[in-house]
Amino acid sequence: MMLYVIFGVFALLSWIVSSRLKSKFAKYSRVSVQMTGAEVAQRMLRENGIYDVTVRPTSGSLTDFYDPRNKTINLSEDVYASRSVAAAAVAAHETGHAIQHAEAYSFLELRTALVPLQNVSAKVLNIIFIAMFAFAFFMPAFIPFAGIIIIAAYSILTLFSVVTLPVEINASKRAVNWLTDTGIVVGETRDNAIDALKWAAYTYVVAALSSIATLLYYIIRFTGNRD
Repeated sequence: MMLYVIFGVFALLSWIVSSRLKSKFAKYSRVSVQMTGAEVAQRMLRENGIYDVTVRPTSGSLTDFYDPRNKTINLSEDVYASRSVAAAAVAAHETGHAIQHAEAYSFLELRTALVPLQNVSAKVLNIIFIAMFAFAFFMPAFIPFAGIIIIAAYSILTLFSVVTLPVEINASKRAVNWLTDTGIVVGETRDNAIDALKWAAYTYVVAALSSIATLLYYIIRFTGNRD
């Protein structure tokens, strides 16, 4: 029951933050600046001496990401060609990740190294939960062993979520500083950019807290330390 409560609480928080983020993005998409998201990314790359990263459009909304594997900044359609505060903030944020990559930013390096482990852990969790359901009545001794695997796998997922926080916060800080220094956002538009990126960061905060809470639940559940 406790696990369902944890999932329910953080699912609600995630929905609230996601809804608020979409609302903020829609609001600041109506506030104009002089450059498109693509132009912001390209100029920011040049001014940081980076010439081997490609800026390209991708489908969807709020689907923006930097891919370190092929060095591409992928901007959603409503960011790539839009001349708005929201587009500028998102484009600069994703470019911040490209700069982190070029500078070998430690937390980004760690997160990248954790990606394969995270993928394996997610698959292992799926398998172990199915196995627990199948063997719970026939092999009770399997449960403690499964608990150890679940805790180990969830520890990796939680570490990934926690490491993601400084990566995202640092990228947003780089974005705001550069947008301010170049005069692309000033005064109220600067506040708008900060607000948009703040709500984007909250999604990662909620994900990290949810992962920590779930990990703690499994530790208590399988170690038998119950009050």
